[in-house]
Amino acid sequence: MKIKFYQSIATVSLVAVLTTVGCKKYTEVEPVSQYSIPQAFSDVSNATNALIGVYDELQGDNGYGIRISMYYPYDSDEGIVSGNIDNGRRGVGRYQLLLTNSEIANPFRQLYRGVEKANLCIEQIPLMPQYTGGSAADQALLKRLHGEALVLRAQYLFQLMLNWGDVPAPMIPAYKQPDLFIPPTDRDSTYDKLIADLAVARDLLPWRTDAGPRNERITKGVAKALRAKMALFRGGYSLRKNGQMERRSDFLTYYNIAKQECEELMARRDQHTLNPSYSDIWRKVTSFTYDPQGEIIFEVGAGGGNGNSDSRMGNYDGPNLSNASRYGAGGGGVQMLPNYFYAFDSVDTRRDVTVTHYQVTSATNIKSQRRLGELNTGKYRRDWRVPLLPGTVLNVGYNWAMIRFSDVLLMYAEAVNEINNGPNAAAIAAFEEVRKRAYAGNTGLIGTTPTDKAGFFNAIVNERFLEFGHEGIRKYDLLRWNLLAAKIAEARTKIQQIRDRVAPYTYVPQYIYWKNNGEEIQYYAGTNTATTAQPFWRPTQIPSPTTGWTRVDWAQHLTTASAIDGKPLWQGFASFFVPGKSELFPFDQATLSSYQGKLQQNPGY
Repeated sequence: MKIKFYQSIATVSLVAVLTTVGCKKYTEVEPVSQYSIPQAFSDVSNATNALIGVYDELQGDNGYGIRISMYYPYDSDEGIVSGNIDNGRRGVGRYQLLLTNSEIANPFRQLYRGVEKANLCIEQIPLMPQYTGGSAADQALLKRLHGEALVLRAQYLFQLMLNWGDVPAPMIPAYKQPDLFIPPTDRDSTYDKLIADLAVARDLLPWRTDAGPRNERITKGVAKALRAKMALFRGGYSLRKNGQMERRSDFLTYYNIAKQECEELMARRDQHTLNPSYSDIWRKVTSFTYDPQGEIIFEVGAGGGNGNSDSRMGNYDGPNLSNASRYGAGGGGVQMLPNYFYAFDSVDTRRDVTVTHYQVTSATNIKSQRRLGELNTGKYRRDWRVPLLPGTVLNVGYNWAMIRFSDVLLMYAEAVNEINNGPNAAAIAAFEEVRKRAYAGNTGLIGTTPTDKAGFFNAIVNERFLEFGHEGIRKYDLLRWNLLAAKIAEARTKIQQIRDRVAPYTYVPQYIYWKNNGEEIQYYAGTNTATTAQPFWRPTQIPSPTTGWTRVDWAQHLTTASAIDGKPLWQGFASFFVPGKSELFPFDQATLSSYQGKLQQNPGY
C-alpha cells in the first residue's frame, strides 16, 4: 500500500507513453510534461517528483500489479494460470505465445518507459549544482535519488532480459540517441553494466533504518540484494540465439559477487532478517502493517484504486470468494498444482499460507472444501485483508514482494556450494535457518541436510520451491538452472502418481469427508476428529455414519477432471512448451515492424 512517498507528491511524467498508432513507430517520444528537463531538475523537490515518475512504471496492470507478477511466471511445476487457452494470459501460461498477444506487448512497452525515465534521472541529477555544491542535506537527498534511479533501471532491464533475452539496452535518454531503434545488446554485457551500476548505487543509498519514515523506496539493502540476484542470473543458464541453453565459463565470478553481497546483508540483521513467523509476513502485507524485521527487502508500492498505479493481488489470485460474502469477489486466477501441495511436509507451516483449498461462495461466509485439482494461492488472499474490502473492487492495494531476506540466505547457500564445490558450515546454517522457520514447533523434523555438492544443490532447488511459492520466482530459478523442461515433465509424472495413489503417494486419500464447524471446515480424520485435524496424509477415512459429512473428490478428482482445454490437468498445463524456444518470449509483431529488421526474433518464433 503506497504511503508517504507516493501520496505526498503528484507524479511528473517526463516521457510520452509508447504507443503504436497507425504507421507511427511506437518508440517515437514526444514530451507531454508541462515541465522542461531543466525545470524538472531545478531543485531537490522537482527531482524527487521526477524520480517518482520512474517508480510509476513498476506499478499497475501492465507492471507488477498483475501481468509481470502473476501472468509471466506461469505455467511452471508450481502453478498455472487457470482456464482454457486464449491469445492472452493463458497463451502466456501454456507457452503458445503469438506475436499479436497484447499481454507480451504492453508490459514490454511499460518496462521501456521505466528505462527511459530512469535514464533521464541518471543523466540529470548528477548535473544539478546542488549534487556537489548544495547543503549536506540536499547532497544526501540527491545522491539517494541517483542511487534509486540506478536500481530502478537495473530492475526494468533485468525483467526485460528475463523474458526476452538480448534486448535493446539504452543507457542514455532518448533525446540523445541518434537512432531510437538501437540494436539489441548482448545480455552478458548488459548484466555487467547493471551489476557495476548497482555497486555504485549501494554506496549512494541509505540503509532502511536511516531512510526516514517507512515507505516503499529503494534502500541500500535493495541494491545489494538485487545485485546478488542479478549476479546469479548472469552466472546461470539462459536461452541463446543458437537455440541452446548455455552459461558462460566465467560464471564463478558472479557467484562470488552474489556471495559477497549476501554476506554483507546477513551481517546487518539490524536492517533485514527473517520474520519468525512465515504466516505473519503475509498477514502484515494484507493488513498494511509495518514489519520491524524488514524481511521484505524490495516491494512494489500499490495504491490509488486504478489499473495504472494499484495492484490486483487479492482480486485475481487467492481463494475463490463470492461477491455475496463479506470479503468481496475475487480469487481463482492462479491455480496451484497437486504435486506442489504434496511437496510440503505435513508440518511445514508454509503450505497452508501458500496454498488455499477452500472457497467462500455464499453470504453466510461459510468456507467449503475445494478438490485437489482446484487449489489456489494464499499469500495475497483477500479474506485476510484488514480492513475488509467487500464488493467487486478490483484493486485491493497489496504491495508485491520482490525480494525477501530468506532469498538472501538461500542465494548465499547456493553461491557457497558452487564456489566451494560443496557447502560449508555457514551455508548449511543459512539453509537451515529458512527451513527451521518453516518447521516452527517441529524443527526436529527438518531432516538431515546433505553435505555433498549435488545433494545440497538439490536441497536448495527444493527449498526455494517451497519458500517462494507464488512470488514470481520459481520459473526464473528453473531457467537459470536449466531445469524448467525437466521439472515440467517431473510435475506431470507426479500428478499422475498422485491420481493413481501409487508410490511415493500411496497415503493420498481418494476422497475427503468434511463438514462445517461454524464458518470453518472440520475434517474427518479417523479417530482424530478435532477441528484442526487434516486427512491429506492418510488414505480415505470414512465416518460411520456418514450423516452430516460431505464427501469431496481428492485424488479421485484427478481421474475425472478435464481441467484445461478438455485435457486432464497433468496434460494441459504448459502444453505448448518447446525446449529451445519457450524459455524466452517472442518480440511482438508491432515491435518487430517498428525496428524494420534491426531486431532479430527469438529462437523458434
